[in-house]
Amino acid sequence: MERHRPVVVVEDDVWTRLLGVVLDASISEERWAAFADFMSPDLPDFRMWCEKLRTTAAAIYPSDVKLVSAEELHRHLASAEAIVTESLKIGEEELALAPHLKVVHKYGAIFRNIDVAACKARGVKVLGVRRRANISCAEHAFALMLTLARRMNELSGLISVDQLTAMGRRYTPFDRRHTPGANWGRFAGLRPLNGSTIGIIGLGEIGREIAQRAAAFGMTVFYFQRTKLPRADEESLNVTYRPLELLLAESDWVIPQLPLDSSTLHFLNRERLAAMKPGACIVNVSRAEVIDRQALLEVLRSGHLGGFALDSQYEEPGRPDDELLSFANVVLTPHMAGSPRTNGLNDIEDIIRDLAEALAI
Repeated sequence: MERHRPVVVVEDDVWTRLLGVVLDASISEERWAAFADFMSPDLPDFRMWCEKLRTTAAAIYPSDVKLVSAEELHRHLASAEAIVTESLKIGEEELALAPHLKVVHKYGAIFRNIDVAACKARGVKVLGVRRRANISCAEHAFALMLTLARRMNELSGLISVDQLTAMGRRYTPFDRRHTPGANWGRFAGLRPLNGSTIGIIGLGEIGREIAQRAAAFGMTVFYFQRTKLPRADEESLNVTYRPLELLLAESDWVIPQLPLDSSTLHFLNRERLAAMKPGACIVNVSRAEVIDRQALLEVLRSGHLGGFALDSQYEEPGRPDDELLSFANVVLTPHMAGSPRTNGLNDIEDIIRDLAEALAI
């Protein structure tokens, strides 16, 4: 007698596809090899990882994994025993179409797209995961912020008088009989994070991770998004809502933490960049295209923008003659914010273990 194969409906995302790679024995060799290659910088033996996780989750391996879009979701709910969603809405209508459903797992920790009360009424578990990659993105945002604030990209390794002279700067020592000797190169333009104001546009999962860390740095945290948070959430995150125009005008650091779609393409356009506080900095660990590139170059050339940092570039791989590389107050990294790969791998492990436990009952 053939073993029952649980039906797991999964929102089709580049990372959640890994659930199919691990749990669905019919996965194509092409997809398996593509993921093995993608994981290779941090996980040389991808096959061993898959086999170990399959053993741990023996109750649900193999499963029939259905990767779906929003348009395809309803067609696959009749036999679904588990749903994994990042943004797909799961409410009364979806639950009515899924009589065998036991668990809804959010690929994240904010359940605003899931009707938790309706799930509870039907005996459907709702689970989530605080994604490690989101935490790393927040950490990377602060690495970029600190690099700009402390001019680390310019000052790293600059420790000798010869280097200073080669830069065209004259070395004049302080009178150490009377003064300290710090900053003997007489570099100006450093700025503290403590006491400054950070404006986060989009307080989703990564935005909230950034807000929590900003509070620890002693920063005032403003946020803007289409839907204002409940007061209790604002207080727990130590954030204050500001209309967009005020956030831009009052923030020393602006973080556009937005998904890319037709409504957010060039969200920071020429008018909004010009409305920013003179000398403020932008740090972007979301998608480059939420900022109008030509308008960005204009405010950098004019000096209106005090600094800019970007992780996911406008072109990947980028070009060595990219004009952004010509600015001393610009820091660019090659799409590293969510790394290492073990962040996502551990998140997927948590989800698979949760599903195995929920479906074993």
